[in-house]
Amino acid sequence: MFMIGNIEIINSQIWECKKRRVEFVESPFYLMVGLAKDFDSQVLPVNGLRHPPEGVSTGWYIWSSENFPSEDDSFEPVHVIHLLDIIPGIVGYLGLPPGWRFLRTGEYEDVWTDEKLLDIEPFTNNHLFGYFMNNRDVLLGRE
Repeated sequence: MFMIGNIEIINSQIWECKKRRVEFVESPFYLMVGLAKDFDSQVLPVNGLRHPPEGVSTGWYIWSSENFPSEDDSFEPVHVIHLLDIIPGIVGYLGLPPGWRFLRTGEYEDVWTDEKLLDIEPFTNNHLFGYFMNNRDVLLGRE
């Protein structure tokens, strides 16, 4: 059953990419997204943006509200697989390539490219990567 679910999810991601005529860039279930610490699936809109993936990160950052969280520690790493429980309605977007964004409010969706997302600081300066590196033993079950 779980395997069928995986195939259905990947197919939905591929479909989103074909619909927009863009390359499918996988977000493997074992990698991380940056999820806003104050994320609430009941608060709309749900937003996502994708920087280039690197290391343990898919490059996706997801938050719920009109405004992008501005604090340095606003996001925490969450495995892609856990999004199925938190906000399953956005998993189909996670195959979109870096430089893409989405906004979703119930039935309404807006999906677009944002080239500025491709021009970022090296990933090692990224807060999600820093959080992972500082907590990797706990996150990987070594402590």
